[in-house]
Amino acid sequence: MLQKMDDFFESRLDIYDEHMLNDIECSKEFYLFTASRLPSSPNAYVLDLGCGTGLELKEYFTINPTAKVIGIDLSRKMLDVLNKKFPDKDINLICGSYFDIDFGENKFDAVVSVESLHHFISEDKISLYKKVYSALKDKKRFVITDYYASSEEEEVKNFDELKLIKDNQGITDNDFYHYDTPLTIEHEMQILKIAGFTSVSLLKTWGDNSTIEAIK
Repeated sequence: MLQKMDDFFESRLDIYDEHMLNDIECSKEFYLFTASRLPSSPNAYVLDLGCGTGLELKEYFTINPTAKVIGIDLSRKMLDVLNKKFPDKDINLICGSYFDIDFGENKFDAVVSVESLHHFISEDKISLYKKVYSALKDKKRFVITDYYASSEEEEVKNFDELKLIKDNQGITDNDFYHYDTPLTIEHEMQILKIAGFTSVSLLKTWGDNSTIEAIK
């Protein structure tokens, strides 16, 4: 049975960090690698989409302890855990959907998202990525580390299965429900280009997970 996104993660909060670090292939490596792609300059201003309990931020603050971070997540309880981890850091946490929140324009030195965006459809991603593009300063980067479908057939199958489950459960609202619907890497990169990014690169792959970087 599908659960709303925040309910799904809050019900697994006690095991979330352990699961992400120990059950996902090479996750410790990709958290560190993702952090290494973020700016090391003093007081860099970074937006983290779907920040969860701050696993990528733990690595990033080791590299850049003076960074200023805005973190957005649907789960208040996950944000509470993150806040307790970094009491001495400059973090502003927002509980809500990053699809609904105004990021502003030409503000950030980087935007990052790790293991969050594979839950959403292409149309939603295009509108989100356009907001990210506008929010970044010129020549700055959007770093995505996420789970991707291995083929177009897998991509279509995931979306078809989600629709079938929603129909069977009588779900007709527009809330976000937890179900993995990853795009292929190629389609993810296409959407970033549609959103305005001219330089989009696949940087590294770990099994089903990869890091893509898009430069404004």
